[in-house]
Amino acid sequence: MTDTPLRLAIVIGSTREGRFGPTVGGWFAEQARQRDDLVVDVLDVAAAEPPSSLGTPPSDGFARATEVLAAADAYTVVTCEYNHSYPGTLKNMIDHHFHEWRAKPVGFVSYGGLTGGKLAVEHLRGVFAELHAVTVRDTVSFHGPWNWFDEDGRPVDAEGAAGAAKVMLDQLAWWGHALRDARAARPYGG
Repeated sequence: MTDTPLRLAIVIGSTREGRFGPTVGGWFAEQARQRDDLVVDVLDVAAAEPPSSLGTPPSDGFARATEVLAAADAYTVVTCEYNHSYPGTLKNMIDHHFHEWRAKPVGFVSYGGLTGGKLAVEHLRGVFAELHAVTVRDTVSFHGPWNWFDEDGRPVDAEGAAGAAKVMLDQLAWWGHALRDARAARPYGG
């Protein structure tokens, strides 16, 4: 077992114009960076467009996404909810990086509408199970996020939001260490 900090990739999944994902993702990255057991990379799907066709070379953003995801020990997906699910651009990025997710934990920060993005999270759990990733139970969610964040991008209920982030990050760190140690002892072959 090693105490080396885990590499956490925070994936911001929305790409729409006027999106709120960078606000939520920025706040969450700030929470994660306060911990000594994590080294944080932020990956914005809007800057990581996959190749449009076979034989097309990947963009610099896509190549960086591949490097960040491969190096990560754990992930947090920041997702909005579109039509009771997650953004198609997020799914496209996930699918283009099939092997990077294997035997690693995934947490979720969601936002949107009355459900706070939880329907998107429930759909993503099935996707990540198929990719042999482990999703943690607790999430951070914001219903009607435009009312939850002030003009500086900080949650109005800073204490409650930070508490939810800590619970999820604690679970992610536990699974991250357990799975990293397991992969080092025996490569995952699923």
